[in-house]
Amino acid sequence: MARSITAGESEKVKFVTNTYSWMGIALLISAFAAYITAKMVFTDETQQIRTAFGDFLFGGYAIGFWIFAILELVLVFLLSSSIRKISLQTAVAGFILYALINGVTLSSIFAAYKLASIAKTFIVTAAMFGTMAIYGSVTKRNLMTLGRYLLMALVGIIIASVVQFVFNRFLKLNTTLLDFIISIVSVIVFTGLTAYDSQKIMKIAFHSNGNNDYKKISIMAALEIYLDFINLFLTLLRFFGKQKDN
Repeated sequence: MARSITAGESEKVKFVTNTYSWMGIALLISAFAAYITAKMVFTDETQQIRTAFGDFLFGGYAIGFWIFAILELVLVFLLSSSIRKISLQTAVAGFILYALINGVTLSSIFAAYKLASIAKTFIVTAAMFGTMAIYGSVTKRNLMTLGRYLLMALVGIIIASVVQFVFNRFLKLNTTLLDFIISIVSVIVFTGLTAYDSQKIMKIAFHSNGNNDYKKISIMAALEIYLDFINLFLTLLRFFGKQKDN
């Protein structure tokens, strides 16, 4: 009996460790891809003249950016809907590909914000994420109900962001107040989702037996907390990031 319990605890620890390790790998891949892409966007260090690739990615109607953004959505949908059918290798490849593509879309922050500001915001995000992840992992409070409300709020954020984009881009209306409200709500939602997803990881880990199905679930769980981190980081950057033209 004691040996069985030890083995079960070992699989639980391994599942949690693998999940957060995959998340860390994804962050490193995205950071590297964003930095390299940012170097390819401009012709020199002054960042005044864009290359042909830069024009494709961010010039005009930002056609390249939208292509990559749509690819991200498609990839998440495909991974989520077929995770039980695809092989572990395919799941890993899809996860890494998503991190790379997301890094390309994130490259714009290097052009807009000072590097020191990005680094400081990343540290603040890591501290907030870590605190909420620990809370979600150890709390005895059931966060499942809270999670449903947070997901509903996330849908609201997406709708409000689309409305803001239309108002700002096509109607040329001032959306500063709406942007502020969206940012406040986003910080609350993504800190809450970090705790919710962390608790969910612990509950799944309790049943893990180390087979390929749970390894694939670990990758999907890593994708969820990776997205929590990235979205929290981007929201905080909008609040506290110092832009290069300031």
